[in-house]
Amino acid sequence: MRRQHECAARYLRLSISPTQLSKVRPGFGSVVRGARGAVVASPVLADYDPEPDYFYHWFRDSALVMAALHTLPSPESTRDFADFVDFSLALRRLDGRALCADARWREAVRDTHRPYLRDDAELARVHGEAVAAEARVQADGSLDFSRWARPQHDGPPLRLLAALRWWPDVEAELRGPLAELMHADLAFTRAHAAQPSYDIWEEELGEHYYNLRLSAAALRQAALWLAQQNQAGTASACAAQAAQLLRRLDDFYLAEADGSGYCRSRLQADGSLSAKALDVSVILAAIHAGEWRGAHTPADPRLQQTLARLERVFAQLLPINRHRGAGLRPALGRYPGDVYYDGGAWYIATLAAAEFCYRAAQGEARALWRAQGDEYLQTVRAYTPESGELSEQIDRDSGAPRSARHLAWSYAAFLSCVNAREALWRAAP
Repeated sequence: MRRQHECAARYLRLSISPTQLSKVRPGFGSVVRGARGAVVASPVLADYDPEPDYFYHWFRDSALVMAALHTLPSPESTRDFADFVDFSLALRRLDGRALCADARWREAVRDTHRPYLRDDAELARVHGEAVAAEARVQADGSLDFSRWARPQHDGPPLRLLAALRWWPDVEAELRGPLAELMHADLAFTRAHAAQPSYDIWEEELGEHYYNLRLSAAALRQAALWLAQQNQAGTASACAAQAAQLLRRLDDFYLAEADGSGYCRSRLQADGSLSAKALDVSVILAAIHAGEWRGAHTPADPRLQQTLARLERVFAQLLPINRHRGAGLRPALGRYPGDVYYDGGAWYIATLAAAEFCYRAAQGEARALWRAQGDEYLQTVRAYTPESGELSEQIDRDSGAPRSARHLAWSYAAFLSCVNAREALWRAAP
């Protein structure tokens, strides 16, 4: 575990401020050089050949990387976070209307790629607060002009949660810029928390557990920070809105006749049950929220039932799980029916299950939950190459790495999981 922790920390930094890398996209007629402060989802310069092109700064992924970086205290980590704050503030000045005014960039796009471009009407709406609803930007800090799943509302609350972790540890000169970013993300979250947006997997527009849970956590934790800043009125409003969102999350629980049930990942407008209702994003929401007691945390029996249901389903669904060795929990995927890169297991999903167990162990059945967490971590170990490199997926049949290589989120998930395990062992009697 110590060796893999060193690998994860080293490989994670490959995605942070990738100024030594340039991504050529001939179809779009563009060359993108990584900027200081950017965090690319993967530093591998792929083009769906077969690995996907992840050389973008995703708001969601970058926030999770910064949260994991906080577990690696060092002057280098502090500098990286400061650069991330500067980069994030600069994004607020982006304006899609400038791309509409000078359309020469469209002339460089090949005919094969023109169907993937955003039209002027959509680009013209991207300015001011709307920038924060973008899923991603180019690694150089410019707008992504390709079609994608928008709007997405989980980036600002996740970035706010990461900033709140860093706030007590930053130097005085960073507090001004950081506070500016936090207030902007807080304003966005307050305005958009309950509005429809795309889900964590960027596939469906609607009302999603993950987005609501992260918004509730960001508002509640920001309320504590605001109270310390002598902003009692705003703090009270944020706390009240967080409580309202948590009550709405109660509606996501689907009780069954035998007393079991699970929390659905999304609610359909027509009241029907989505094919993606059972989704590991609910477990990810519980750990990304960073709250360990009460409703919609790892201590909540409803979420514990959700993890148990996911485990039973994926134990049968993925061939690699059917003959797993003793002491191994099933490797988890995203949801039944997933077809992205054939829908294998995901490192982030299996690591999320492990971290969920370690967090649940802070309550009752401590030894049982701790053992389950270790069994999930043993599963990750079984499918981790000797090099320590983590991809996005684990092939459902062979167990080989699949999809994006050197996925920053996978490394962040490992660091977060091990941090939870160490915290549990430090508190052990």
